[in-house]
Amino acid sequence: MDHTIITKTVNQLVDVGTLSKLFDKDSRIFRMPSEKVIAEIVDISRDILFPYHYGETPVYTDTLKYYIGVRVDRLSRLLSKQIAISLEYDEEDCQHSLERADKITTEFINCLPHLREILTTDVQAAYNGDPAAKSNGEIIACYPVIKALMNYRIAHQLLVLGVPLIPRMLTEMAHSETGIDIHPGAQIGESFTIDHGTGVVIGETCIIGRNVKLYQGVTLGAKSFPLDENGNPIKGIPRHPILEDDVVVYSNATILGRITIGRGAVIGGNIWVTKDVPAGGQVIQNPAKRKGCDEKTDNNE
Repeated sequence: MDHTIITKTVNQLVDVGTLSKLFDKDSRIFRMPSEKVIAEIVDISRDILFPYHYGETPVYTDTLKYYIGVRVDRLSRLLSKQIAISLEYDEEDCQHSLERADKITTEFINCLPHLREILTTDVQAAYNGDPAAKSNGEIIACYPVIKALMNYRIAHQLLVLGVPLIPRMLTEMAHSETGIDIHPGAQIGESFTIDHGTGVVIGETCIIGRNVKLYQGVTLGAKSFPLDENGNPIKGIPRHPILEDDVVVYSNATILGRITIGRGAVIGGNIWVTKDVPAGGQVIQNPAKRKGCDEKTDNNE
């Protein structure tokens, strides 16, 4: 082994000139939240939210309080440290980051009962929407939508509380695990479900009402978005669809832009929608045009 090559390579890898291109701030030392610890936070959170369905040890009613108490304590310790690390991107004062992280963690722990309540409505929606489901336990333990929604609802709550980085890490972990990609910034009402789930994409500024059901392959995305004077994408503008209550979107439909799909509307499969759909409306492929390869939707010709 030529050690001069190793020395040369190391010198190149630590060159500030090349590393600076990766810095979000001027070459100051920073850490990233630990992916391994965030994964443990996910496992503990799932165990707390559904203690009879996750975890490696059996749960008994007479010891449930101890069981949950130990896990909430572990969750709060891990989460506070990781939040403090994520806040170092925004806070020059590390001591202030620690204090703020403790406060955010306390607020998040206080939200856990509400998160369980809304996830329970999601479980019921999945059960009611699938005649093949035999029990709520099967939904919780087996259906990818519940795992994806647990990560999303935890991530969204942390985002609301002002936590950077970690919310996106949580939803991308769920994306890798389930094939369902939900941005933590999306706003999703209760009783939400996704049948099968694989390939679903829900963008950052989506607003989804109550009792909405999607099928596999649905994209709630953005069209081309405006650029600033320097040619960079303008961040933070509403660019994804709004789905009102009781909407159903069938498999492989693509809904793009800041449009509104009205209450109770139905979007058929393999449809491209870029215009508003009124309440109770239906967008389906026109049967009269199915002979050719240039099928169009009824309202998007």
